[in-house]
Amino acid sequence: MKIILQDAGKRFNRDWIFRHLNFSFETGKSYAITGPNGSGKSTLLQVLAASMDASEGTCKWSAGNNMLQNEEVFQHISIAAPYLELIEEMTASEFLRFHQIFKPFISFPGIADILKTIGLEKAAEKQIRFYSSGMKQRIKLAQAIFCDVPVILLDEPCTNLDAPGYELYHRLITEYCADKLIIVSSNDVNEYDFCGERLNILDYK
Repeated sequence: MKIILQDAGKRFNRDWIFRHLNFSFETGKSYAITGPNGSGKSTLLQVLAASMDASEGTCKWSAGNNMLQNEEVFQHISIAAPYLELIEEMTASEFLRFHQIFKPFISFPGIADILKTIGLEKAAEKQIRFYSSGMKQRIKLAQAIFCDVPVILLDEPCTNLDAPGYELYHRLITEYCADKLIIVSSNDVNEYDFCGERLNILDYK
C-alpha cells in the first residue's frame, strides 16, 4: 500500500491548514505527523484516510499496481482517534464481533484472545458505557490494530491511557504491526518514538 501527496493543501474558508505538501507513505514503514494542538494534524490524517478531500493538489492511494478510488480506500485502512465513538450500548465482545463483520481481524486471535491481550477479559460482557476512558481507548486501539488491513492511522493513540496503557500500545505496535504502514498523528513523542520518519505540519503552512 502506498499513499502519495502531490502539492496537497487543505483549507477551511480562507484559512489554509497546510499547503504544498509533497510526501509518500509506504507499507512497512512508520510515520509521525507532528505539530502543536490545533495545527492541522488530524485534518491531514483525515485527508490520508480519504474521509476528506484535499482543497488543492492530490492524494493518491495504490495497492500493488492498482490505483484506488476514494470510495475504496476505507477497505484498506483502520483508524483510532478520539473523535471516533464506540457503540456504548454494546459489550466489548459484541462491539468487536460487530466490527469484524465489516473488517475482518487478522487470522489467529479470536475476540476472547484480543480482549485478553488488551487486559479487558474480565470486562468482556460489560457494556462499554460503564468503561473508564482508558478502557475505551484500549478497545479503540484493538479494533484498529487487529484489523486485517495494510494501513493503520492513529490519532493521539494514547489518549486517556496510563503508564501500563502506554506499554500495551507499544507492545501491540511491535507484535502486530511490523509489516504495515503506520501513521501516527501526535505531539507526544512517547506515542511516536518508534516512527522512522516524521512530518512536521508546521513546515507546510
